[in-house]
Amino acid sequence: MADMPAPMQRDLIGYGNNYPVIEWPNQARIAVSLVVHYEEGAELSPSEEPPGLESNVEGFGIAAVSGQRSYNIDSMFEYGTRRGFWRILDLLARYDVKATFFCSGQALEQHPAAAREITTHGHEVCGHGYRWELEYTLTREKEREHIAKAIQAIHTTTGQRPVGWNSRGPSANTRELLVAEGGFIYDSDSYGDDLPYFVDVGERKFLTIPYALDINDDKYWAHLMLPGFTKSRDFFAMMKSSFDQLYAEGETHPKMMSVGIHLRISGRPGRAKQMEDFIRYAKGFPKVWFARRADIAKWWLKNYQNL
Repeated sequence: MADMPAPMQRDLIGYGNNYPVIEWPNQARIAVSLVVHYEEGAELSPSEEPPGLESNVEGFGIAAVSGQRSYNIDSMFEYGTRRGFWRILDLLARYDVKATFFCSGQALEQHPAAAREITTHGHEVCGHGYRWELEYTLTREKEREHIAKAIQAIHTTTGQRPVGWNSRGPSANTRELLVAEGGFIYDSDSYGDDLPYFVDVGERKFLTIPYALDINDDKYWAHLMLPGFTKSRDFFAMMKSSFDQLYAEGETHPKMMSVGIHLRISGRPGRAKQMEDFIRYAKGFPKVWFARRADIAKWWLKNYQNL
């Protein structure tokens, strides 16, 4: 590991047994970060460059054939922005909850009216690539171009320049490229903790806000990620149990909780209901901070530079 770029070197110790006692705004015991993925329109397709086919879709009978467009797969992604987006946006507005949208630049370009609604409602846009592809398959220069292209597309369509980044598959160069680009205050290319932490990128300390895959609605597609959620209530149960545990720990050691939502998945009626039930449940407790990831990053940078 010694010859790996410093931002990608492993740290199996972290905060160790001296876990920091931090304080969130208003003495919150938990920071809940809802993350909505906006990828529809940037997925791999035979008609795009580079060509490809998305296979992570719902249902065993929907097959991808190399080199041929799948209208069934296309329509599943279309549901996310035709209907799911508006359902989730309405849900967040009804409960006055702000979220972070992981946005692929090309996806926003396909639907500029929806893109503008994200920031109009006070949500954060976080960079999620330009195309929805694996960064580790790109050359360093191509990845640099994609980051710049994503920033421009997101800024143009939403009016907000992203200050955070999440990769579909980060490369050994990603963090160095983000720092070199400037303007980024965090990434979410880690699953390594329940609190933000700093990594060394050259001479700079760079903040990573860990994401999570256990509390993620992609497990509704059980044939792709086993064991999966076979009933919509399974996702609520996972959110509730995670919240309960972290909230209890937060009495002495406040933590954060990430929830992953996809327009084409939780935008479906029965699944959106599970999100609503969870938001209502969490809001029934005192000292709960529903926070955008940029707000978490700014709070951490202001108060915990020495951690």
